[in-house]
Parts: sequence; C-alpha cells; structure tokens
Amino acid sequence: MKRREFLSVPMAVAVAHAKSGWVSLCDGKTLKGWKQAGHAHWDMKDGAIAGRQGAGGAAGDLLTEQQWKDFEAELEWSMKWPGNSGIWFRYSNPDSAYQADILDQASHPGVLSGSLYCAGKMFIAENRDAASVNKDGWNRMRIRAQGDEITIEQNGRRVIRMRDKTFAGPGSIGIQLHAGKAFEGMEIRVRKLRVRSLD
Repeated sequence: MKRREFLSVPMAVAVAHAKSGWVSLCDGKTLKGWKQAGHAHWDMKDGAIAGRQGAGGAAGDLLTEQQWKDFEAELEWSMKWPGNSGIWFRYSNPDSAYQADILDQASHPGVLSGSLYCAGKMFIAENRDAASVNKDGWNRMRIRAQGDEITIEQNGRRVIRMRDKTFAGPGSIGIQLHAGKAFEGMEIRVRKLRVRSLD
C-alpha cells in the first residue's frame, strides 16, 4: 500500500506559497533577510515586525535584502497613533522609491493611509476613502506594481490606481518610520508580509 505523507500546517502553507510564487518576507520570529538603515528600533512582537523611533525621535528604515521590479505584495499593518510610516517599494535610497503611506497628521488633512508617495514629488495619489482604514486595528494592504501601473488596495477596497514612470525598479521593499517629536510613542507593526514576482 502506498504510504501517505501529511504535512504540518505551517509546512503545507509554505509549500502552497512556493507553488503559487508567493514568498514570505516575515517568518514571525526573526528579521532574517532584512537590513536596517537609520536609527529606529526594530524587533519582533507577537509574530509581527515592530518599529519605534530611536533615541531623540530618530527615524529609520527596515529594508529587504532582495529586490523586485514588477511584483505583488500583501501584508497586514497596525499603528499606535499618532504616526507617520509606510511601506517602501522599488527602493534604491530615500530619494529613489515609492511608498504606500501609513499616516494621520494635521499637516496633510484628509490624506489617509494607502496614499501613494513618490520621493521628490510628495503624494502623487491620495486615498480619501475613510471606509478603507481601520485606525484601531489591523489593516490588510495589497500593492501591485507592474511597469508604470501601480495599484494599492486596503481592506478590500481599491484606493489607488495610476500610472507613473518615475521609478522603474528594481528595488527593496521596506518599512519606513518617520522622525519627530510629533510622533513620539508611535509604533508600526507589520505581519503576514509576502511578495510574488511578476517579472
């Protein structure tokens, strides 16, 4: 009789992801595969990547060692407010990258998390759909960048769809943490982050 083999749930999920092309960027335990820039503090909390300002309200970024040009990424995020953070993509340096912003601040009234920031140009597309943001809990975000078309979905709602040729990639995916006393006590958490190449 042929022997049947059963995979554990985590292993079965990993195999399914591999077959579909998805790669997990967060193992829930370590920061393996990531590199830090700046002086923010990064660690793991309850299976999520957690970022807080460094001494004196210092900023920082956490970036993948691997790079992608055309891709889809999925993740969940939550924020301890007030905050200004975001998900970098096609990142070469702070002056060459896009960011799906995670923010709520008086200097940008009505500009909500899920807006698209372009280094050197500020916001090139704004999310103003309040129903797409859960300020008090976890939010599901999906980013798709293929050629010059960029789409951002949040909590099942498409909030950004546009074309822009500023940064063609490839570049890292990352998490940004803004500087400043205005965001003292901020904590960004990111979990279930995975990416699939479209190249």
